[in-house]
Amino acid sequence: MLSGAVGIFRIITGEEKGMVISMWEIIKAILFGIVEGITEWLPISSTGHMILLDEFVKLNVSEEFWEMFLVVIQLGAILAVVLLFWNKIFPFGVRRSASGKKVCVKTDIFILWFKILVACIPAAVIGLAFDDVFDALFYNPWCVAIALIVFGVAFIVIENRNKNMKAHITSLSQITYQTALMIGFFQLIAAVFPGTSRSGATIVGALLIGVSRTVAAEFTFFLAIPVMLGASLLKIVKFIGSGVSLTGTELTILFVGTFVAFLVSVFVIRFLMGYIKKHDFKVFGWYRIILGVIVLLYFVFR
Repeated sequence: MLSGAVGIFRIITGEEKGMVISMWEIIKAILFGIVEGITEWLPISSTGHMILLDEFVKLNVSEEFWEMFLVVIQLGAILAVVLLFWNKIFPFGVRRSASGKKVCVKTDIFILWFKILVACIPAAVIGLAFDDVFDALFYNPWCVAIALIVFGVAFIVIENRNKNMKAHITSLSQITYQTALMIGFFQLIAAVFPGTSRSGATIVGALLIGVSRTVAAEFTFFLAIPVMLGASLLKIVKFIGSGVSLTGTELTILFVGTFVAFLVSVFVIRFLMGYIKKHDFKVFGWYRIILGVIVLLYFVFR
C-alpha cells in the first residue's frame, strides 16, 4: 500500500517534468486559440487581446517564435472564412448542359477578388516597409488600451450617425474599386496600431462611406484572406531568417493554437452574421471602451 502511494507521489524526473510543462503549454495554446477565434472576427481587436493575454498567461517560447505565433495563428481563422464562404469566393464552378458538365468562370467573383487586392495595397506597401518599426513603437499594452477606447467611441458615434440613414451599398457587387481602396486605407490604421482591430477598422470605414453592415462584414472577412496570408508569410520568413530553431513544443503550440482558432472562428462568424442583421455594433463599442479603461487602470496601478 505504502509502495503504491510512493509510486503515485514519486519525485518527478527531469524528463517527466518536461512532459508536464509541455502539456501545460498546450493548454495555454488552446486558450490563445480560443481568444484568437473569438476576437479575430468581432470588432474588438484580436492582436490587442492576445498581447493582453500574454501579460497574464506566458507561453514558454522564444521571443522570435512569439512574434510569429501572434500572426500565424490567424491562419486558422482564415480557414474558417474559406469553409463558410466557399461558394462566394471560389471563382470557378461546374455548369450542366446537354453535352455534359463544363467548368465555368464566375466573372463576378473574379472582379470581387480584384477589388479585394486593390483594398490590400495600402497595408501591403506600408506594412512591408515599416513592419519592424510599428512592432517596436506600438506593440505594447498602452497603445492597445488607447486604440480600444478611441475606436470604441468611433463605433458608437458612427452608429448613432447612421441610425436614420440608409446604406447605398447593399451588395458586394456595388463596391467600386474606389470604395475598396478607401476601405483599404482604414485597414491600414489597424496594421499600424494594435488594439484597433482589423475588422473593426474596415467595418467602421465601410459604414462611414455608406456600406451596409452585412456587406461591410463580408467584405472584411474576404479581405482578411490575402492580408493574413501575406502577413503570416512575412513573419515566417523573418523567423527563418532569424536563425532561431523551432522546437517540438513550439511546433505543437502553433498547430494546436491554429486548429482551435479555426474551430472557434466557425461558430463566431456564424454568430456575427446573424447578429448584425438585427443589431448594430454599439455593444462592441462599449465593450472596447470598458476594456480599454480597465487595461489603463491595471497598468497604472500594478
